[in-house]
Amino acid sequence: MRVTAFIRYSLALTGCLRTVSPVETRFNGSAFDLFIERFGRSYEDDSEESSLRHRCFQDSLKRQADLNSFSADPKSAKYGINQFSDLSQDEFRDLYLRASADGVPPYSGPKPEALPAKFDWRDKAVVAPVQDQRSCGSCWAFSVVEAIQAAHAITSAQLLQLSVQQVLDCSYQNNGCNGGWSTVALDWLNKTRMKLVPESEYPYKAKIGICHFFSPSHEGIALRDFTAFDYSGREEAMKSQLVQHGPLAVIVDSISWQDYLGGIIQYHCSSHQSNHAVLVVGYDATGETPYWIVQNTWGTKWGNKGYVYIKIGGNICGIADEVASVFV
Repeated sequence: MRVTAFIRYSLALTGCLRTVSPVETRFNGSAFDLFIERFGRSYEDDSEESSLRHRCFQDSLKRQADLNSFSADPKSAKYGINQFSDLSQDEFRDLYLRASADGVPPYSGPKPEALPAKFDWRDKAVVAPVQDQRSCGSCWAFSVVEAIQAAHAITSAQLLQLSVQQVLDCSYQNNGCNGGWSTVALDWLNKTRMKLVPESEYPYKAKIGICHFFSPSHEGIALRDFTAFDYSGREEAMKSQLVQHGPLAVIVDSISWQDYLGGIIQYHCSSHQSNHAVLVVGYDATGETPYWIVQNTWGTKWGNKGYVYIKIGGNICGIADEVASVFV
């Protein structure tokens, strides 16, 4: 469902419709005007929609101030105005956080051997540019496809951007833009051996469509196998999995990411409800606060040019709860 539809729906939400003092309105009015200009919004003056968005924006400012109060550490995460600041938290969740955890067994493998202090698959030219899922809950498909195309680039030395739309349309056990499970999509690809075709042949539309079938002889990349484990309490082993096998498709709790601007997330990520699929491409343990390097699918204007950093240890944002490695 697109934002315009949610505008009508969200008039009933209490989160954006509280009473605002005159002082608060004057202070936030100019900031809201700057937001509208920066992000290209177009609201009719004095309209119901404009009033609603203004109130949601005011709520965002209060929420951002609260999030920023957790730590004075200059490397800690910073929160502020971004492209999601005129959405209520319910709208944001319904539009963008549509992945679900499937429940995977705990990792019980051996302790990892010595690992490099820093490792980043982007340095190996196997990670595609940051994508934008737009107003479609397709993160589960993006994480799967991004992991597969990275694995293929590692083995073939050729980075080929594959079709997310193909998985969105054809993985019938998932719900398209209404959400899905990364492990269900991986299991489907593993069993069917369906070849993922290049993005140029099956472009992303940010909406569900009719599945396009290709002949068995058509060129594409097929998944050979995958593993999925819970690495909570075993994040060193998760690092080893990343180094050995490539970027990892994970499910996280990202409700606080609505306001993220950059820095290392160390707090206020509850990990109580997994809701978003992303790709872990590396880590950096050279500083005082080691962190995961995570590629998101909300465009390059979000976060740190489309990336988010999450502290290693403590299962922050539930980043270790469901971790998949793929093999092609």
